[in-house]
This record gives sequence, structure tokens and C-alpha cells, in this order.
Amino acid sequence: MRTLFKAAAGPEQLQAVPRSQPAGAPRVCGPPRPLAMVDAFVGTWKLVDTNNFDEYMKALGVGFATRQVAGFTKPTTIIELDGDKVTVKTQSTFKNTEITFKLGEEFDETTADDRHVKSLVTLDGGKLIHVQKWEGKETSLVRELKDGKLVLTLTMGNVVSTRTYEKAT
Repeated sequence: MRTLFKAAAGPEQLQAVPRSQPAGAPRVCGPPRPLAMVDAFVGTWKLVDTNNFDEYMKALGVGFATRQVAGFTKPTTIIELDGDKVTVKTQSTFKNTEITFKLGEEFDETTADDRHVKSLVTLDGGKLIHVQKWEGKETSLVRELKDGKLVLTLTMGNVVSTRTYEKAT
């Protein structure tokens, strides 16, 4: 353990003050960085439960046939972090999508149901908040970790759907 010194009465009188961390230990200065917090989401996640998803798709304006197919698929979501870029891949028998973005920077996205939207993803309170805007409409996709599971809460107006994923082993 290293020792720091501080001036007692003046610069000529130094007093030893033990460090609270051993030499070489990482120093923590301020709150955790957002990208470090994204790391908890990194991995492969498999859908295990869904609630009210058909109503959410109806609220988005998704057609009947597409809703039927999408409602029966069990997608896998893969979240990756490369430097300051986050990639979210969704893979299913229905459709595969992939988006890459930087937190806090707006980007263009084509959704699984072929909407062309402006998207923004931020991190707030440990939640990844993804907002999509198009044609005067807005929906949010909020990812959070609860009891080791990834919970995706989808909101369109007053319609809320939840989808729960477990980490693949």
C-alpha cells in the first residue's frame, strides 16, 4: 500500500496519510461511464415470455398477417459493444434485424415491420431507452435487467407490452 503525504501546518511539515486503495488499483472518479453500464446488457438473450405483444403491434399499425407470424416467433437478441458503438441484433424465423449506434446520437432505422424511423438510444438509471419517431408518431423500447433477465417494455400510446429474455448459456 502506498502512502500519501499532506501538509499539516505548512509545506515543510508533511504528515503521512494512508491511501484507501492499494497501489495499482483502478481509481474510481465520479459515476460509472455509460458504456461501462451497457456492458451488463452484452450477450445473447432468448425470449421466454411475452405479454400484450399483438396489441402493441396493432397500435404500431402492423397488418394482421405480419402480426400472426411475428407473434409466434421466439427471437434471440444479441447485444454487442465495440468501443463506443452498441450493436443490437434480433434474429428469428420471421426476420433478422441489426442496428449499430452510439448512445445519445440519433440514427436512421428500418424496423422489422419496415417502418423507417429516426431512433435515439440513451442510458438512464441503468435502462437502455430506445425511442423511435416516424410520421408524427413515437414508440419507446426500454431494456432493463431484472433478476438476471432482460425485460423489454414496449410502449405505443397507452398500449404496453413486455417481453422477457433469459441469457443464453
